[in-house]
Amino acid sequence: MFINSPKPPYYAAIFTSELKTGVNDDYSEMAEEMAALAEKQPGYLGIDSVRDADGLGITISYWQSEEDILQWKQNARHKVAQKLGLTQWYKTFSLRICKVERDRFFPNAK
Repeated sequence: MFINSPKPPYYAAIFTSELKTGVNDDYSEMAEEMAALAEKQPGYLGIDSVRDADGLGITISYWQSEEDILQWKQNARHKVAQKLGLTQWYKTFSLRICKVERDRFFPNAK
């Protein structure tokens, strides 16, 4: 399901990750908690997230400003998740911050 995009410009935080083999349910629980917590943050606009059977995932969160993204990065509970990701869950990951200048949505593309 796609988020309803706000009128540009807005910002996207693109988090790409590869899970380590054997990651347990703690990861899924934390991912759900982070998604719910992000919704409560100032400037949060929405999220798109997918993960394949091999553990490769892409999560894009949308924000009104870069400052909102920086505030989310500093959230205490999010910092716990970041540390666990670094030490326990991810083989590798990247984060890209982008300014969305325009977007298009094609609801009935065939």
